[in-house]
Amino acid sequence: MWVVVTSEAGRAGRRHHKLRTPMDKVIRRLSLWIGGRRAREVERFIKFGFVGVLGFMIDAGTVLILQNTLLPPVDAVNEALPINVAAAQSAAFILAVCSNFVWNRLWTYPDSRSRSPQLQLTQFAVVSFTGWVIRTILIDQMYAPLGDLSTSVIQAFHLGYAPELLDQHKLGTMIALIIGVVVVMIWNFLANRYWTYNDVE
Repeated sequence: MWVVVTSEAGRAGRRHHKLRTPMDKVIRRLSLWIGGRRAREVERFIKFGFVGVLGFMIDAGTVLILQNTLLPPVDAVNEALPINVAAAQSAAFILAVCSNFVWNRLWTYPDSRSRSPQLQLTQFAVVSFTGWVIRTILIDQMYAPLGDLSTSVIQAFHLGYAPELLDQHKLGTMIALIIGVVVVMIWNFLANRYWTYNDVE
């Protein structure tokens, strides 16, 4: 059962919330086993990873839905539409960032309360926007070549495989998205840990 616990926050006397989940005990034990004296930091990274996986599901799901409905990656005459690729992944990224901020504030860093939620959201948004720029550039540069490469790899094992350009670009976008998510997750964890949430022990 997931529980939101409300408690008093030390010096400031502000009420704050933190989320407790069924995974907390398992994560804590795993963190102690892996991290030893750095167990608290390992616990944060594991939670940040779980939040990232949820964000990725929101992210990838939104891209898939948008590319198959409102924002296809190619037009009616099979011309590539990079603007649609950028728009779909940007909308998905914004939804994922909102989810990630709430989860990280309540679950990963519930002890970070020396700053207001508004300031932390601003900092989180700056870090996320920087990550979005990095990711957008990576995806924009990689989705077409990765679509070509993945088609070649599949054709090596399945000789009759001949996808439409639309499907090739969709596959390339998803592969580029996975690479972008990994790169940006590392950036986001480090930047948020040492800037947005640098008030935790």
